[in-house]
Amino acid sequence: MQQTLEPLITSAWLAAWDRGDLDALDGLVTPSYTRTSKATGATVDLAGLKSEIAAVREAFPDLRTTVDDVVEGTGTVAVFWTSTGTHTHEYLGVPATGLTVQTRGSNILILNDGKIVKETVTWDGSELLAGLGIRPLRGIAAPVVPVGGEGAGEFAELDPSLMKAFNRQFITGVTVVTTKEGDTPKGLAANSYCSVSLEPPLVLVCVQKTSSTYPALFSSSHLGINILGTEQLNTVKTFASKAPDKFAELQWHDGPKGSPLLDGSAASLEAEIQERFQAKTHTVFICRVRHAEISETAPMVYKAGHFFDGAELAEL
Repeated sequence: MQQTLEPLITSAWLAAWDRGDLDALDGLVTPSYTRTSKATGATVDLAGLKSEIAAVREAFPDLRTTVDDVVEGTGTVAVFWTSTGTHTHEYLGVPATGLTVQTRGSNILILNDGKIVKETVTWDGSELLAGLGIRPLRGIAAPVVPVGGEGAGEFAELDPSLMKAFNRQFITGVTVVTTKEGDTPKGLAANSYCSVSLEPPLVLVCVQKTSSTYPALFSSSHLGINILGTEQLNTVKTFASKAPDKFAELQWHDGPKGSPLLDGSAASLEAEIQERFQAKTHTVFICRVRHAEISETAPMVYKAGHFFDGAELAEL
């Protein structure tokens, strides 16, 4: 079997993944074939596998796979492989980054009369994104399940109105997150900013995936975060709008790595993007601060849909 099955598996595998000849897999599997991801537990049939391969190849059209080893057991075959590709199209909701990634995995094949009945793979699509510094936040899409004890079982989904009411009680500053798409400055208003640590100097910002600035942020190595001052209310309105050129009437300057920093801000920084965590409708960017500018301007304050003068706060 080793002499006949190994070349067949390798040939069909490379034909499907590297050249997009998905029908090359037909002769390898039984009609009841299933493929299960060890990482996610998701199971698909042959049609599902073909769809997965097509999606990966669309996102990484120069994908190249090396079959590192094929090891035969009793009624099983283990395939160890390495794949490399450039992320040039959207994949799993992530815009193209233009970066090249390498990922590895192994598949355990269960055989019947020389054909694959069941396949278990140690890799799933998030492995490619992890190689790009993009990681899913585990448990975001699923309800929390307590482990044993009183009340064990799935919690009911929280009423969205309660979450909105909770958020309205939280007071924040107002930031504009900026980057460039080529030579074009891009930006959006955001209040989901916080400092993560001082040593090293890390900050966090959440960006909604529907934002027009979102694709540019994914392909950038750096971003700017501007804490707006009390004289920049019109700036907030501009960045919260659908204006095609939000920088047209603004004064700004480049940070050391080219991120647009807004003149008149209470403070501005430029940071290197180090992690991108997927959180369903948003992406959490973890960034290391490389440059900062501070002014004497009082910051703008935001609460429950209204803006306030940060210089007029009464101390408790």
